[in-house]
Amino acid sequence: MSNCATGVSGLDEILAGGLARGRLFLLEGSPGTGKTTIASQFLMAGAAAGEPVLYITLSETDEELRNGAASHGWTFDENFEVFELVPPESLLDEEQQQSLLYSSDLELGETTKRIFETFERLKPSRVVLDSLSEIRLLAQSSLRYRRQILALKHYFSRHDATVLMLDDLTADVLDKTVHSVAHAVIRLEELSPNYGAERRRMRVLKYRGRRYRGGHHDFVIDTGGVRVFPRLVSAEHKSGFERETVAIDNAELNTLIGGGFERGASTLILGPAGTGKSLLTLSFVQSAVRRGEHAAMFIFDEELGLLFERAKGLGVNLQEMVNSGRLVIEQIDAAELTPGEFSERARTCVEKYKARTVVIDSLNGYQAAMPEEQALILHMHELLQYLNRQGVMTFLTVAQHGLVGDMKSPVDVTYLADTVILLRYFEALGRVRRAISVVKKRTGSHEDTIREFMIGANGITLGEPLTQFQGVLRGVPSLMGDGEGLLEQKKA
Repeated sequence: MSNCATGVSGLDEILAGGLARGRLFLLEGSPGTGKTTIASQFLMAGAAAGEPVLYITLSETDEELRNGAASHGWTFDENFEVFELVPPESLLDEEQQQSLLYSSDLELGETTKRIFETFERLKPSRVVLDSLSEIRLLAQSSLRYRRQILALKHYFSRHDATVLMLDDLTADVLDKTVHSVAHAVIRLEELSPNYGAERRRMRVLKYRGRRYRGGHHDFVIDTGGVRVFPRLVSAEHKSGFERETVAIDNAELNTLIGGGFERGASTLILGPAGTGKSLLTLSFVQSAVRRGEHAAMFIFDEELGLLFERAKGLGVNLQEMVNSGRLVIEQIDAAELTPGEFSERARTCVEKYKARTVVIDSLNGYQAAMPEEQALILHMHELLQYLNRQGVMTFLTVAQHGLVGDMKSPVDVTYLADTVILLRYFEALGRVRRAISVVKKRTGSHEDTIREFMIGANGITLGEPLTQFQGVLRGVPSLMGDGEGLLEQKKA
């Protein structure tokens, strides 16, 4: 059985190819969730392919539909017919209205008759019926309503038309009559977080005889229509690549992490604010660009202009990397972004721009885009698995609460990462210093030492292992010697 493309970005992937031709489908959701926009895109896709299409509207006027389309930059061509089905009594003049009263039976029969007459005249291959609430009200009982829907289904099926019925759920939310009749049911939802823009998501409740992608999928309504972001399933994106260890430009860091980072592995950089997590990731990005590879950075917490200036202080010219086409860097607004859209952006960087190093800075900002922490873990698990299977080296940062002493992370993803690098402040000889250590590496050996490091014009400088201190990771170490081996300020 052939499929009708929906014309909605990402939706055909969820539906495993689109809508089966000659079947009846239900698209339901409360007002404002995007039903009319999706229906218009579905019909325009057919019209663009040369198919005659028909939009039957019982709830909006022809003018309202065309104005809504114009807001997206659309115009309906000659293959796109809008039939405005107004109530029968409004067709009568004032004298007739006073002398004739339509019963619900006559209204329902007249409505159905006019739908069939219009269909016979145009013979469209795609039909949208908007909305079922009016038909449900005219039917007045669930039995008559079900019979009416079945009659419409059999009529359209005989003429091999693909029908999309819209239900705004205003008449009876609990009425599942059409669910059992429809070939597939798609539900749209709108969520209102405590802060930020509304979030929209969709779910396919059923699709007869087809293995669709289950679960919730985020979508947005932009100028130009609805864009759906299919839920990322990492198992669908396996690729072959050589698992090699890639050294970075900093020899001291290479020694600490055991020679370099492995392709297809993720690294988590933990530490309190200001310890240099973002600047450390810049050295990894710079090394990737110097190797001739592409890299991508997703920045949640910092304004890009400030980051570019700070990077210059380390001798890292991010603007030059962007201009060369080797680096894609995006500022992410956590209050406006859905998790599904973020995953889609990451996929685009990997599949379209061929990024082999990806930086997410930070997971604190990513968490702010999530309604629940548990969902963050699941989303991040799938995203990391996907990136790993594409041979991408991923670097994540998490800012821990506190400066010295006990540290707490807003979200624990240490078990997801293949490598964990820990940054700390510590006090020694009257100065606040920084320490770095590798506490975990699945893909090979690494140093178990704790080293002091400094950030300066020449990048990151590591000192000798802090063998004369105990308790560095707690922030207030005990000096066991004379402090020999500490970095001097002039080296910064």
